[in-house]
Amino acid sequence: MAEPPQSAGPALPLRARLSFACGHFLNDACSALWFTYLLPFLHAVLGYGHAAAGGLLLAGQAADGLCTPLLGFEADRAHGCGRCGRRKGWHLAGTTCVLVSFPFVFSPCLACRESTPQWAAFIYYLPFIVIFQFGWAATQVSHLALIPELVSSDHGKVELTAFRYAFTVMANITVYGLTWLLLNFQTDQPDHMEHLGPQDIPVFREKTNLLGVLPEPEESTLLLHKEPPGPPRPLLLWKDWLLEPSFYQVAVLYMATRLIVNLSQTYIAMYLTNSLLLSKNYIATIPLVMYVSGFLSSFLMKPVNKWIGRNLTYFVGILVVLAFASWVALARPIGDEIYGLAVLLGAGSATILVTSLSMTADLIGTNTHSSAFVYGAMSFTDKMANGLAVMVIQNLHPCPTELCCPACVDFYRWVMVLVTGGIAVAAVTTLCSIMVWPIRIRCRAVGLQGLSSARTPESGTGSTEGESQSTVN
Repeated sequence: MAEPPQSAGPALPLRARLSFACGHFLNDACSALWFTYLLPFLHAVLGYGHAAAGGLLLAGQAADGLCTPLLGFEADRAHGCGRCGRRKGWHLAGTTCVLVSFPFVFSPCLACRESTPQWAAFIYYLPFIVIFQFGWAATQVSHLALIPELVSSDHGKVELTAFRYAFTVMANITVYGLTWLLLNFQTDQPDHMEHLGPQDIPVFREKTNLLGVLPEPEESTLLLHKEPPGPPRPLLLWKDWLLEPSFYQVAVLYMATRLIVNLSQTYIAMYLTNSLLLSKNYIATIPLVMYVSGFLSSFLMKPVNKWIGRNLTYFVGILVVLAFASWVALARPIGDEIYGLAVLLGAGSATILVTSLSMTADLIGTNTHSSAFVYGAMSFTDKMANGLAVMVIQNLHPCPTELCCPACVDFYRWVMVLVTGGIAVAAVTTLCSIMVWPIRIRCRAVGLQGLSSARTPESGTGSTEGESQSTVN
């Protein structure tokens, strides 16, 4: 039996939307450093081999991927501590872990010397990476789980996700802007080279912006409006989600989206320096152009979604990404048009990321009691896929030493083509399945009423069948 239609509920005040959006700023700044500069830092600055550098990134992604579903499960069961609700408590714990551990990831090994083997340095960095990824996952899952609790309408979810992405872009712009200033300042000095090397260690030790720890909206207010009187709605537990076909549809689409965004961000610096042979200043300016383009695109998400719907909005974003991949594959050599490529990749990535997150919120609907598990499971697929993809690419590297050989020129070019264009084709296939079989929940779950009961699912006594009314257009 279909659920009764939801009312839109009260609109979230602008102050609350801004407070929510800045709650992921620190995570986003660290993510920009992690994906864009970890491999160049380990390769060019510290001189680590391809396998060691890829192994550290894979270890981080595996730790993040394993933590997210477990943290999601625990976050849904938690009751909060004092004034901190169950979401904000995990957010605070995660932010603390990130602040304590992340500075060590981009610092030289304190006890290492030139004769220290790389496996010893690997062991040194591993604990800091694991703590950082645990904290990052806790912050991300708890922050995303707030979206369906703060707003109930489809367009409200898109708007809140767009606000969140706008602050993601601002965090990335902050990181790349500071990197550009520091690298530009260094190249003006006569004793610093134009390309990355050990002399650039201070650049990667920039201070982390603390905007990420600004308070979020109170969880005790501005939640979903009260349910109207009526029969109890089905309560989806974590195991119920595993029986939902739409859960896997959205998970595959989200994984493909994250692969495009994260892998292009990971290898853009190597593409610029090794394939296009540009100076190190470009590893700051090109990502900066990408995220300015994404920032401007995020403001179009709400009206475009209203006009053509979720599916077509995602398809438009994929077409822009495919245009980028085609341009990189066909245009040789590439000069000033690299800025046009950056605009395309930034706009396309922003569009598909915001839309895929909105689809995840649509999937959750009113089942906010288990939303952290859903976001954690989605993040698990994305982190594991990213880590494995990076390890495969690193092992396919054609150069016999850590230094780049002439084979690097075409290698990183085709990496950029395949991680954007190839994965975009897979994303389109998944999108077609969603258009044929729309996102909709058909469940057998414990019948309980209201969010308060959701925190103690063991107390359910009845059983009912239900189907959500939410369908992605």
